[in-house]
Amino acid sequence: MSKRALDSGLNNVWYELGVRHALRARGVVLVRGPRPNQPFDIYTDRKLHYSLRDGAPDPATLAADRHAMTEMVRASMASSTRRKVSPVFQLIPNLEQPEWRRLLLAERNEFSDAYASWASRMEVARQRNRPGDILLLADETPMRALHVEAKRCAGNALLKLKQYDLALEQFERALDIDSDDKISREKKSLCLSRLGRFEEAREWVRQLTDDYPQDAECWAQAGRVEKDNWMARWRQAELTPAQMHAAASDEDAALGEAIDPYYRAFVADPTHHYAGINALTLQVLRQHCAGDSEQTVIERLIGGVQWASLTAQERNRKDYWARASFAELCLLVKPVDSVRKEYGNMVAAANRDWFALESSRLTLTLFQDIDFRPAETAVALGIVEREIARSKPPVEPRQVLLFSGHMIDPAGRVPPRFPAEREALAAEKIGQTLDQLGVGTEDLALAQAASGGDMLFLEACRARGVRLQPMLPFDEPEFIERSILPASNGERWRERYFNLLATLEEAPWIMPIEIGALPRSASGEEANAFERCNLWLLYTALAWGVSKVRFICLWNGGGGDGPGGTAHMYNEVKRRTGRVSWLDTRTLW
Repeated sequence: MSKRALDSGLNNVWYELGVRHALRARGVVLVRGPRPNQPFDIYTDRKLHYSLRDGAPDPATLAADRHAMTEMVRASMASSTRRKVSPVFQLIPNLEQPEWRRLLLAERNEFSDAYASWASRMEVARQRNRPGDILLLADETPMRALHVEAKRCAGNALLKLKQYDLALEQFERALDIDSDDKISREKKSLCLSRLGRFEEAREWVRQLTDDYPQDAECWAQAGRVEKDNWMARWRQAELTPAQMHAAASDEDAALGEAIDPYYRAFVADPTHHYAGINALTLQVLRQHCAGDSEQTVIERLIGGVQWASLTAQERNRKDYWARASFAELCLLVKPVDSVRKEYGNMVAAANRDWFALESSRLTLTLFQDIDFRPAETAVALGIVEREIARSKPPVEPRQVLLFSGHMIDPAGRVPPRFPAEREALAAEKIGQTLDQLGVGTEDLALAQAASGGDMLFLEACRARGVRLQPMLPFDEPEFIERSILPASNGERWRERYFNLLATLEEAPWIMPIEIGALPRSASGEEANAFERCNLWLLYTALAWGVSKVRFICLWNGGGGDGPGGTAHMYNEVKRRTGRVSWLDTRTLW
């Protein structure tokens, strides 16, 4: 290679290294072969040295060099996200890293295609309100750089379902990857607040406002924590509105603690209508409770919130939350006709989003609880509740029944595990377990539909009026071929499968259709479909809340014929919840 070509190659390397240092604060792995002279300008950087022989990697040291590179990459990935290696980020401490997904190349390649496919699946799952799908897809991000975004997406879906424990787990996983991720820190404080862990929530938002003293969203999050605390101090279902009004009046200091951060957020960003309407609402409620409020501050906030919410609507006519802020403003200070008009406009923008409407309803019940403008509140609440009645609420099962169990043995299996002659006994035991759990029409049953335990469980649930949702790891023809027909009396089980399908309110969910093809590891190995389906079932159940999950297994306590059997599901469930009904086949027959 000529000196000019060599210099040109080196210049490209320095340019690429410079781009990387400008875009990311850490995570650079430098490797270099033997050179007579040390390259200038990077003599301080940590580098991995490898050996060459005749212009190629030295066979004598190749294995050791590979091992050293692997360990160096792992160490870089595991190092603190706060440790800035890039000299650019060291010299410019306020420089912010762009999100990884914004760094995808303009030209399509395998990385952008993988991201686009995964992001599309996540969006479909979000629109279908399938948090179980989102949780599984969050575990299957096509590249490590997207893990934080995936965990955030899963956490937000669970927040929407008010599963605060599970949402908190997702945001904490995001913070395990990047401890400085601002959005996850904000959402963690919200989860802690909604769980009533106010001291921890306060500490998280204190750290946020210290790190981002001019950030409106951080101050609004601080206000949300204090607002939750204020309501928790006086709100009790058994009290009358008059009694709750009196109790709220005794908590003026706590109310003041909630008003201040919302007000600071709105001052920091006057377009932040959410912070503004909360500062105004709490000031007006403080006045209603005979607390220490200033009319001049209220009047300034009225003008500010009106401007912020109306200009937000100008930017996006379908912005539900901007309309909700303006409607709430009208409820606070305007006559009933204006309230009726603006709440009507608000619900029209909701497009039957049950979760958005429910959030507005909960705000209105706060006003109702302390008897604030009862006539106007009743009008607004009536409008919202009528729209909620027209919308499709999420199914809210009382119990989620999750099952895994052995298939009926194929003919001649040695040793036998679930012989066909034990079918009636297994069905009886499954039925007894369901009766002990008191299952009924308000419950949901999740299982595959293989011959044997799965089908017996689903048939027993159907006989008790339980809503069924089979979830299959393969397209139906392949599932029948692999999980139904191998039974010693497979044709009869296939007939029972189709008879069961005829009674379902909703067709079985097919894993490749619902959440895409099996992911592959970095080495190209395809994931196991049965293990993936087990996790899909489990996450779907857990999304309704750990306390609702009841796992029933028909199992001999051993390993299966391959990955993804009952042993895998049992261990995953036990890791999450102890609510397991184990029908041990070693004692049944």
